Amino acid sequence: MPKVVGLRCRECGAEYELQATHVCEMCFGPLDAVYDEALLKKIVSRSRIENGPKSMWRYRDLLPIEDSVNVVTLGEGYTPLVKADRLGAELGLRNLYLKNDSMNPTNSFKDRVVSVAISWARAHGFETIACASTGNLANAVAAYAARAGLECFVFIPVDLEPAKVAAISVFDPNLVAVRGTYDDVNRLCSQLLESTPWAFCNINIRPFYAEGSKTLTFETAEQLGWKLPEEIIIPIASGCQFVRHRQAVRELMEFGLVHSDRVPAFTGAQALGCAPVYNAFVSDTPDRVLPVKPNTIARSIAIGNPSDGVYVNRIARETGGVVEAVTEEEIVDAMRLLARTEGIFTETAGGVTIGVLAKLARAGRWRGDEVVVAYVTGHGLKTADVLASANGHERRVEIDPTMKSFREKVSI
Repeated sequence: MPKVVGLRCRECGAEYELQATHVCEMCFGPLDAVYDEALLKKIVSRSRIENGPKSMWRYRDLLPIEDSVNVVTLGEGYTPLVKADRLGAELGLRNLYLKNDSMNPTNSFKDRVVSVAISWARAHGFETIACASTGNLANAVAAYAARAGLECFVFIPVDLEPAKVAAISVFDPNLVAVRGTYDDVNRLCSQLLESTPWAFCNINIRPFYAEGSKTLTFETAEQLGWKLPEEIIIPIASGCQFVRHRQAVRELMEFGLVHSDRVPAFTGAQALGCAPVYNAFVSDTPDRVLPVKPNTIARSIAIGNPSDGVYVNRIARETGGVVEAVTEEEIVDAMRLLARTEGIFTETAGGVTIGVLAKLARAGRWRGDEVVVAYVTGHGLKTADVLASANGHERRVEIDPTMKSFREKVSI
């Protein structure tokens, strides 16, 4: 029996057959994959998961791929959950954890969603995979398309960071640089969808692509001993992963993987230079997310018109979370803080997450004993240029190759 039985509109509840589509024809709401929950309750268990592969595919029963034959994997997921004692000490948090998704094959969270998307596309006969991207998604799509032997088109803003362009190009995809913002890129891809038989990861096969996000929260619960944290800090781009992390918690509870009736507080993090969700959250109309023009170094989450922004605010309020934003300076400071205390080098999006974590901690949001988890979703080498352009390393000195010069210049 198939475990995925169709699609359902999140707004009006209209149901659709299983197909490559993502928008409801009745109300234009987003479509989500629908599972046979009675079937899953019979097969999903902790022991079945724990006996699975040491990758995110240990949760295959809860993903929209029917068999392992079509799984396209590079070993994504099962990334470290780091007990951040030194960072926690600075912030007054005794039970702070970091889910370090920079350890994925292409060094970002996007490997999870792309593995699912390309697996679904290949299983359903697609020969070309494509995406609109701010960088990390294109990197993952290019790598996994190469692994699957599929034709690949990736569309990016023309001013993307050079390090990300190089990391994408090495896999030899068709790389289309668009003179415009990510929202311009996404609009173009939506138009192309009408005339190409392609699977666009974050457009027509988005309902399946998005399901890969759940695995990050599944892993967090498992690595905490099948327990849920009090709060999770998540970076917001489109808001898609935020929604799926909330879904993951529901599934963990519903299928008896965690024994708790307490849902974590879900808190979102944005850069002030692209903060449409935050702007709405702190306004009198949180369900009215107005588009903005991005102007931030955190380009991987610089989506000015986030598709799931309204749902982020609903979830944050429902669970007791908040949506907060940080300045460009705070982003860089947080990148340095994380590296200095925990030895983890994160990209600017991670700087946003840690910056919001620090901002909330210093404002007294937590007592100190709560279990708080922050999702670090990308590696710092992707955006190292922001550090090179910031102030130089304060502890750097230049000396002659002599003991005399060393003793004159270096304090020990």
